[in-house]
Amino acid sequence: MKQYEVLFAGFGGQGIMTAGQLLAYAAIDEGKQVAWIPSYGPEMRGGTAYCMVVVSGERIGSPIINNPTCACVFNRPSFDKFTPRVKPDGLVIVNSSLINVQTDRTDVKEILVPANEIAMKAGNAKAANVVVLGAFIAATGVVSYETVKATIKDKLGKKKSALPINLQALEEGYNLAREALGQKVRA
Repeated sequence: MKQYEVLFAGFGGQGIMTAGQLLAYAAIDEGKQVAWIPSYGPEMRGGTAYCMVVVSGERIGSPIINNPTCACVFNRPSFDKFTPRVKPDGLVIVNSSLINVQTDRTDVKEILVPANEIAMKAGNAKAANVVVLGAFIAATGVVSYETVKATIKDKLGKKKSALPINLQALEEGYNLAREALGQKVRA
């Protein structure tokens, strides 16, 4: 596997760091090299938050990436700031529940994910981060669906009431991205 860089960005309280950590843990479980770098604004909730996750089959030279392969953006300021930085032929996953614009870039794929609506339908709006994570793994194959599912059970399974919600959110995001890309959907 070649190196893949993804940036998760939004405001504090949207589970940005958790989405990145879940991806990082899943990649580690698959024996891949991983770097997870968080960045927080000065506020606890509501401030800017983003994290970079680098996944590779080989040693990672530098975890600092200015132009990621993918950006998963959860709010409009993050969309405006990070979408232009995505590498050509990259991917932008947009939480269309909170972002009502699309990129004008023709050199990237864009997947619109109504993450908040899907999460609320699953049972909790806080699962929007897992919806986007599901869309990301469906679109990229950086880690397997089953590995992420097992990681969610391991890392988020202590709160028994939230586990079914998170697993449904993962599956819904995964299926939505596969449909958007014209791939066969999980049953």
